[in-house]
Amino acid sequence: MYAVAFNGSPRKGGNTQHLLEATLKPLAMEGWETELVQVGGKNIRGCIACGKCIKNQDGRCGVKGDIANDCIEKMARADAIIIGSPTYFAGVASDIKALIDRSGFVAHVNGGLFAGKIGAAVVAVRRGGATHVYDTINHMFQMSRMVLPGSTYWNMGYGLDKGEVADDAEGLANMQNLGEMIGWVGNALAPVMKSVPQIGGATSEEA
Repeated sequence: MYAVAFNGSPRKGGNTQHLLEATLKPLAMEGWETELVQVGGKNIRGCIACGKCIKNQDGRCGVKGDIANDCIEKMARADAIIIGSPTYFAGVASDIKALIDRSGFVAHVNGGLFAGKIGAAVVAVRRGGATHVYDTINHMFQMSRMVLPGSTYWNMGYGLDKGEVADDAEGLANMQNLGEMIGWVGNALAPVMKSVPQIGGATSEEA
């Protein structure tokens, strides 16, 4: 089983990264392959509505020259996709919004590449606005027919300065619980993940 997490904060080693690492830790301990991908600060372009992903049907975005297609490839391979973002003006960081828009659309127009996978949103916040960030990420997961595991609270951690989220014991405990639930759901779904219907009704075995 493979879980990939995307860090939307441009601040390496910051609070978003700490939360994502706390989520991946129990999965790694269970024997999952885990990977943390730095997205923030990588200058991913937004979707330009070129329609090449619809025309080419190759599971890739038509916009070249950034890491988006590498990320999409990892997402298509993963059993669990975790997207983490800091809270900027009550919204997701711009690089994460670009990744959501491009990966989500590529997946949708290529038969539902993310259907049946596990999706989890992780949010770092100083004080307010985290719920909107959490919802924004989950909207793509839900539209992609993914499975969203629960935890013991919303997946948020509180802190401002770099590493301050380490003092949020409740937030870190929630991330551990989230990782454990991702592992449980992944193990439960493993026998049927490849039989999820694609858009249009055909299963992956029939396509």
